[in-house]
Amino acid sequence: MTVSDPSTSLPGSVRLRRQPPPLQPVTVAARHELSPRLLRFRFEGPGLRELAEADPAASVRLLVPSSGVLQLVMPEWNGNEFLLPDGSRPALRTFTPLRIDRQAGALDLEIVRHPGGAVSTWAEAAESGAGAAISGPGKGYAVDPDASRFILLGDETAIPAISDLLEALPADVSVDVHVEVETATAEVPLPSHPGRSLDWHLRTAGAAPGTSLVEVAGRLDRLDESSRLWAAGEAASMQGIRNHLFKVLAVPRNQTSIRGYWKPPRRRAV
Repeated sequence: MTVSDPSTSLPGSVRLRRQPPPLQPVTVAARHELSPRLLRFRFEGPGLRELAEADPAASVRLLVPSSGVLQLVMPEWNGNEFLLPDGSRPALRTFTPLRIDRQAGALDLEIVRHPGGAVSTWAEAAESGAGAAISGPGKGYAVDPDASRFILLGDETAIPAISDLLEALPADVSVDVHVEVETATAEVPLPSHPGRSLDWHLRTAGAAPGTSLVEVAGRLDRLDESSRLWAAGEAASMQGIRNHLFKVLAVPRNQTSIRGYWKPPRRRAV
């Protein structure tokens, strides 16, 4: 999941990005396997008590030790990004926290298991007491009190954000939820909501990530003024959803929130 940061520029200088909230040291307090595809971690640390309040589906950055390194090394902000003392980029990824308990100084988040991912690889071996760091929160989703219908589209990486939204949306609205998963075993219980309808979409073998979500959006022939659409997942599929909504249906952008959370790894040329 990626989050864009507001930028500032100074005359005669490079373009600088606003520095994120400081990284707060945390340790793993608990680790649970929710499904063969999803792990839930509870992190604890005194700095988590100071995290600012945020709208639902907000984000935090999780820093873990780099590959092959046992101890966590804290990076420095260089005006554009976090870098380690040797100039390399740290294993720093963005996630939606499932739950923040400021009083206890604790935070829960879920990590999708996928081969080769820096944080996923760390998560497979992380045990209680393992060190990490968290920065945040980033911008969340401002729920429009005048909307009567919400459409939520996401892949496995968006499950925590969708869960957060289901708990935050008013009880008197209708909520259509569509989640794409790689395998049926990746389906997990989601929070209930009086107006919720839920459809799980199993990704077709060989299909691009997010294909079923693009198809769901493509079946929309309009989006009335009282409806809002939220979508998050693989970046190219999110662009496909934008294309249909903005170019075909001419939906006002303020009725949507569409975020590319991740990109597939690039294939190396042979």
